[in-house]
Amino acid sequence: MRVLELLEEIEEIVDTAAGFPLTGKIMVDSQELLEIVREIRAELPDEIQQAQWIKNERERIIAEARTQYEAVIEDAQKQADALVENNDITVKAKLRADELMRVTENTAKQLKIGTYDYLDGILYSFQGKMEHLSSIYFGEMFTSIEKAFDDINSALASNRDELKDMAYRAQMNAEDMPEPSQAPEQEEE
Repeated sequence: MRVLELLEEIEEIVDTAAGFPLTGKIMVDSQELLEIVREIRAELPDEIQQAQWIKNERERIIAEARTQYEAVIEDAQKQADALVENNDITVKAKLRADELMRVTENTAKQLKIGTYDYLDGILYSFQGKMEHLSSIYFGEMFTSIEKAFDDINSALASNRDELKDMAYRAQMNAEDMPEPSQAPEQEEE
């Protein structure tokens, strides 16, 4: 295609053009580029029409192939269905498969129920152990905490009694002691 060749020519001009430092810009011959663009415009309509025809032809071929494919598949499916439905072995196999499905479903159901019962038993046992541990450890912990609070209350009561006693003694000593006497003032000479 001529258009691709012209685009490659533009790329070559841009790649080989002198550049301005630090700007990323280049210097090209505008007349040369405009001439190539005019040639591309002249070539484009023919190539676009050619590409459109190729695209339309491709879609038509694909549509025909799809129609033929679907017809072949439908015919093959009908033949396969007829052969399978009429075959005595197939009928017996279907019956056996249905019976196996019922047995399998029952077995699966029983397994589920057994599993649930087993897990419930394990959880029940674990729950009992947790309650037992709770009663042992929390009972001991509660008793220990209760004793600590009782000891603190007892110490506080003892301290208060001692303070009251000290206050009482201080008050009694103060009453037994004579009041400080006032010294007579000396006369000035």
